[in-house]
Amino acid sequence: MASDLPTAAPCTSGAALSAQPDRRGAILNLGAIDASLREVAAHFASINPHLNSARDPLDNHAVDHMMSGYAFIDALVERNIDLLALGQLRLFLELNALVLCGQDEQVRLDAARHLTATDKHFFDNVDGGIRDVIEWHGLHASESAWLRAAGVYIRILAEPELFIEGNHRTGALVMSCILARAGHPPFALTVDNAKDYLNWSAFFTSKRKGSFALRCQMPWLKHRFAAFLQAHADPKFLRPR
Repeated sequence: MASDLPTAAPCTSGAALSAQPDRRGAILNLGAIDASLREVAAHFASINPHLNSARDPLDNHAVDHMMSGYAFIDALVERNIDLLALGQLRLFLELNALVLCGQDEQVRLDAARHLTATDKHFFDNVDGGIRDVIEWHGLHASESAWLRAAGVYIRILAEPELFIEGNHRTGALVMSCILARAGHPPFALTVDNAKDYLNWSAFFTSKRKGSFALRCQMPWLKHRFAAFLQAHADPKFLRPR
């Protein structure tokens, strides 16, 4: 991992981030994102019945972990580090460890077996793993950030999923990195977009990466989900310039 990366140990080490950027965020408005996620958590019991597939409740611990992930993304964007560049693959694993465990060293130690299994799954998955995501993004590098973010998210969630657990949350952070690097607001869950976002996500997990069906459907799925992302882009999630 390059020396100028945010301070982050490989996620199998049990070590949490040793430093974080200012809670206000350099690029992202972390306070606004935090407030939005906690509002969703407070209303999740009324959102869940309207989902095509019921989800586990969003609690404060999950929000705390997601905010660690957004702070990490904020540092990547501030330092102009491309998450999808060659040589940066372990940043994906760190994001996944953050959404699952946060920065607490003891929690990571307790989850060491799972994190090690995730590491193996991530690198050994030849049926549409991280290579699929990176190659897809490279082939579509000339497209808008909205389309690239949408397509990468679909590739992360379609079977076989990129991670053992936490694909939706990690995928939201990856999308946010792509969007913020292009100057767009990151994606953040809100009361208004939660139902559609979670239903889209459940739909993507029903697809299989190597299938003929997904090859045919990717163009329109990507465009429709990109339109959803753009429609729900909120400037308040970026710091004022």
